[in-house]
Amino acid sequence: WSYPPHSSSPKGDRAAPRASAYALHQATFILSRVETLTFEGPPIHDGGPPSSAPAMCGKLARILTHCFRRVYNEPMKLHLAPVPQSIDVSGGIHTLGRGRVIMLHGEARDEIIAARRLQAAIDQYAGVRWEIRAGTSVAESEGVVATIDNRIDKREGYHLTIGEERIGIVARDGAGLAHGFSTLVQLVRQCGRRLPRLHIEDHPDFAHRAVMLDISRDKVPTMQTLFGLVDMLSEWKINQFQLYMEHTFAYQRHRAVWKDASPLTGEEVLALDGYCREQHIELVPNQNSFGHMERWLIHKPYADLSEVPGGVALPHAAMLLTKRRKFSTTLNPGDKRSLDLMRGLYAELLPHFACANFNVGCDETWELGQGASKKTVAERGAGRVYLDWLMQLHALCEEQGRRMMFWGDIIKQHPELIGEIPRDVTALEWGY
Repeated sequence: WSYPPHSSSPKGDRAAPRASAYALHQATFILSRVETLTFEGPPIHDGGPPSSAPAMCGKLARILTHCFRRVYNEPMKLHLAPVPQSIDVSGGIHTLGRGRVIMLHGEARDEIIAARRLQAAIDQYAGVRWEIRAGTSVAESEGVVATIDNRIDKREGYHLTIGEERIGIVARDGAGLAHGFSTLVQLVRQCGRRLPRLHIEDHPDFAHRAVMLDISRDKVPTMQTLFGLVDMLSEWKINQFQLYMEHTFAYQRHRAVWKDASPLTGEEVLALDGYCREQHIELVPNQNSFGHMERWLIHKPYADLSEVPGGVALPHAAMLLTKRRKFSTTLNPGDKRSLDLMRGLYAELLPHFACANFNVGCDETWELGQGASKKTVAERGAGRVYLDWLMQLHALCEEQGRRMMFWGDIIKQHPELIGEIPRDVTALEWGY
């Protein structure tokens, strides 16, 4: 027996014990078998008149039947992430039978990764093994039928129907079909072999749904961890993934910066990028390019590129994982070598990513105007100096055929300059 997760005691208006449908089924089956047996030995007492073991089992069976009604008469509570646009639970149960097939019709065959994830979930949580096939099959063997149909209105939209005989997923495109499979995986994980009969229609509200993981101040994950994270993000219908990098890519000419940081290699990024694309996720390249460069500027070959070569004391030094009382985090935007450094980094990093977007960072340029650029900032303003550097990085992105993204925390302080930012640039809201 188990009580509702939010209940600490079996008292109140929800006092009747609730069991899982599976446990109730097994218990009822066992008791019905026991009731047919002949018992020998002393009678069983329950505080009232003596009764035989079969009679006691019959009483327990009636209690279980009552609990069955309690379970099935309560509204279905489904936990799906993200919540679909609409869910219509029609009532009744669809049981995942043995020897069924996940059938991929036409272009749906390209979504073999999503189909395999469903296959694994059915095997693990329902205890049955379903084959994946493409084309057509005998109707009796179809467990899931997946189809792409451009008559579905919304991009990445899908319809999922769990009927009496089979389950259907119809989507506008491959991404939508993968989303439909993901929703079905969550239902199988939650309900096991007995799925509620329902109809779901869903599509994303936002075209871009992104997650960024910091691998510069936090641990650099293993590839196994990253692949697992991509699986999880795919199930949540996330379609962009960024790894925040300061010094954790193994640039060939900059070993001094990353040698103690267990960086990602080019080969690993290529593998991760391919894995993301198979699951309709863009792996967006990310390299901070103005502030947060302390992991570079503490090394002699790069120290001369600092805005303040001697460093400054910052109140949040502990957050930056440094033991130094004074250090530099910001490049000198007036030094041509700073731009040459970025040009070389971009040329080496970006070919490992298929995504057309590129996040150059440029947030929290704390020392700007306190050192090498002090005179220029005094004459032209900090906002103008910042924007000039941003425009130079934009030119580097164009050289590499990429669309620039950057953090908007600094430019927001200079609203009069926002109109000068090229229209193809995306300013990202950090959310302070």
